[in-house]
Amino acid sequence: MSDQGAEAQRTGRAAPSAMLRSRAEVPTARRIVVKVGSSSISGPNAGQIAPLVDALAAAHARGAEVILVSSGAIATGIPFLQLDARPTDLATQQAAAAVGQNVLVYRYQESLDRYGIVAGQVLLTAGDLEQPISRGNAMRAMERLLGLRILPIVNENDTVATHEIRFGDNDRLAALVSRLVRADLLVLLSDIDALYTAPPGEPGARPIAEVPADDDLSGVRIGDIGAAGVGTGGAATKIAAAKLAADDGTAVLLTSTAQVAQALSGERVGTWFEATPRS
Repeated sequence: MSDQGAEAQRTGRAAPSAMLRSRAEVPTARRIVVKVGSSSISGPNAGQIAPLVDALAAAHARGAEVILVSSGAIATGIPFLQLDARPTDLATQQAAAAVGQNVLVYRYQESLDRYGIVAGQVLLTAGDLEQPISRGNAMRAMERLLGLRILPIVNENDTVATHEIRFGDNDRLAALVSRLVRADLLVLLSDIDALYTAPPGEPGARPIAEVPADDDLSGVRIGDIGAAGVGTGGAATKIAAAKLAADDGTAVLLTSTAQVAQALSGERVGTWFEATPRS
């Protein structure tokens, strides 16, 4: 069992870890949460699952504990229900999620088999992380999975969630999971390679390399980040999630799914959100 897992069993909370101060320290991260969006791993981009798994497996092989927060259940289920677009009513969204989650985890496990890594499915609702008892249960289950060298794949439990109690997007879920397990690093993946000063593609828009802990990003004009149509997140949700995790002591790197290998190798890609030191 890892030191963090033992601490969790003793105190009910994961032990604090060393704070990462720069991208160069990413290869030393002991516990990493990676979040990937629907548009990056579903539909015509389903082929990105294999290189994503390659990068996760490389981090796993060097001893890191890796958690994947993956959207995509509804988007993956849509073609199996013979729908032309993302459903708007809750019942059909739930049906698509029930079918798509099964297919999505199968695809991940099929790719992970190449490395002898076993995935564990963890489905959460917002209520699970709001109530102390269920939050503690989720934390202990996650700690045990990591201690057994299982790779947890986390998603919102869309089949039972309602509009009133949803996380709203998996960027926030990933930040809350990072807080739950006291992760060293949160990597937020989308279709865009970094956070920009203005919507990418607009004249004068520049990538932002680093965001200091005390930067409120008031000078950034927010637009969408990622493909429309299958996901629910955008630049605003990613910034909010990044700040939530960083304020709790987890460094955050926002980049594209295509650059995940470089990101987890410590290369200078994406936007780095400096973490606030943990007390």
